[in-house]
Amino acid sequence: MQRATDPHDDEISYDPPGPHPVHYAEQALLGALLLEPDLLTDLELLEADAFSNASHGELFSAMLRVPTPDPVRHQTGPFWVNAVLEAALPNAPGLTSSYLHTLISACPRVGHALAYAAIVRAEHARRTIHLHSEHLARAAADTALPDRAAVVLARADALAEHLDELSGRFPSHPGSLPRTTVPLATARSTDEEVMDEERMLLASAAVWPAAIKEMRWLTSDDFASSSHGALWRCLNSLSRRGDPVDPITVLWEAQHRGLLASGFTPDEVVTLMSAPAGSPEHWGRRVIERALLARASEIACRIGAYTDDKATTVHQLITGSRRALADLTAIRTRWHRATTPLAAPAQEARAGVSTRAGPHRPSTTVAAVRSASARPTAGRTL
Repeated sequence: MQRATDPHDDEISYDPPGPHPVHYAEQALLGALLLEPDLLTDLELLEADAFSNASHGELFSAMLRVPTPDPVRHQTGPFWVNAVLEAALPNAPGLTSSYLHTLISACPRVGHALAYAAIVRAEHARRTIHLHSEHLARAAADTALPDRAAVVLARADALAEHLDELSGRFPSHPGSLPRTTVPLATARSTDEEVMDEERMLLASAAVWPAAIKEMRWLTSDDFASSSHGALWRCLNSLSRRGDPVDPITVLWEAQHRGLLASGFTPDEVVTLMSAPAGSPEHWGRRVIERALLARASEIACRIGAYTDDKATTVHQLITGSRRALADLTAIRTRWHRATTPLAAPAQEARAGVSTRAGPHRPSTTVAAVRSASARPTAGRTL
């Protein structure tokens, strides 16, 4: 006979999860220090904020403030322990004398205090790397920042500096790479504004092909649309060979590259290439900036995955995070080349262009396009 279902079987348990391993290491370390205060002299690299438990951190800070007792007097009574508790109570009112005795009981071996401290420092390093990755991810996604790319690169630099600092405290081991499964990169945005800007870049480059050679900082992988990236490769191929560049020659190149077989129709290519607006450099900078932000977001996600994997050691975290940041270097260099003011001979050659395919439109200066395309943003800073 089938047993009747107990209505309480499926109730959700609200019991909090057990403490993390570092909690036990913190207790063991503090217990060892309560027993042997002289061990504090061997913990110069450990700071109070390295403790995950705020009360533990306040207790450790109080130990550093209260003078270390004479070893003989310390054995005669809990004078120093009581003084430490009194110093910690203003900032950690939850501490009690009985909990300090619990800490002493939680210490398996007083002589292993340095090993417990190393665990506390390693877990603190994990938390700080995760915090830096969160800052990087937020900056990459914050559309209200007035200069998002510059802020993102500053966040990346701060993370790199932090990793350099940690590497001095936790020397890397050979071959210490994370084994974490990294989540797949989020698909790039393909909303209409992004697509329009990429189309305007392609069309303006077809009218002013001299700019293409000056835009070697832009690659087809920077485009959110793979089809647009493929058309950019067509434009670059024509420019490199010195062939004429216009909507018809781009269409012919696209046919040879198989683009017409992958969904593009001839009419779509010609129409796209016949509607320029503004300068190629302006739209190219918009494209590469979006690519930079997308890459930074992917890197932040990768580093966050490393820190979330508790099986990853601190050595693996440092090495893996450095490798991840290195993936930002190439596009960062190209972005700097795109945004560094230089003399633009392509603009002078552009002045001699008087005819192009498509209906006639009034000429548009670079300054006018930049003014028209500028978007108001909230004046918020970090």
